[in-house]
Amino acid sequence: MLRRSVVFSAVFSVVCSALIGSLAAISSPAFAEEAEACPAILNHKFNRLQDDAPQDLCQYKGKVALVVNTASYCGFTNQYEGLEKAYAKYSSKGLVVLGFPSNDFGKQEPGNSKEIADFCYNTYGVKFPMFAKSSVTGKDINPLHAQLVKATGTTPKWNFYKYLIDRKGNVVAAYSSMTKPDDKKLVADIEKALAE
Repeated sequence: MLRRSVVFSAVFSVVCSALIGSLAAISSPAFAEEAEACPAILNHKFNRLQDDAPQDLCQYKGKVALVVNTASYCGFTNQYEGLEKAYAKYSSKGLVVLGFPSNDFGKQEPGNSKEIADFCYNTYGVKFPMFAKSSVTGKDINPLHAQLVKATGTTPKWNFYKYLIDRKGNVVAAYSSMTKPDDKKLVADIEKALAE
């Protein structure tokens, strides 16, 4: 009986030591840094376009994000096709395209969420994440775009304005509506960010 007690005591001591070591590792600065919340630029929640389900942008931590304000009735609306192609081509390497419908420019996004979602999917086969309609400029600017504007010093001038965010949450650049998704400079910037 004494022998069992000694063995149990020894095992208990080893388990406790291991547990204390694990707790120390978890509370260490290195672990805290690794488990740290997502970058501030992604620390926002928006409702998904298709069903209004709240989405935390932190789920895209560690990815390269191309943020685009979109509209269904714009001369640039056909850029949806190029954006979807870029997403399909590079998503496995870590690119995510984030679409933010906005009625800020020319009132070219008048529809409700269902109408916008149906148009995007049925017309352009859009599968990249899209969020509920919001403002990307002015006094009602959504919090993500407010940070993008602050980081770049440039506000969206029209629909399909683009911002590129690297894997660490740094805003790399802003691109005008005239910059198509297959633009050589934009593609080079995306590929560079994906390689880092």
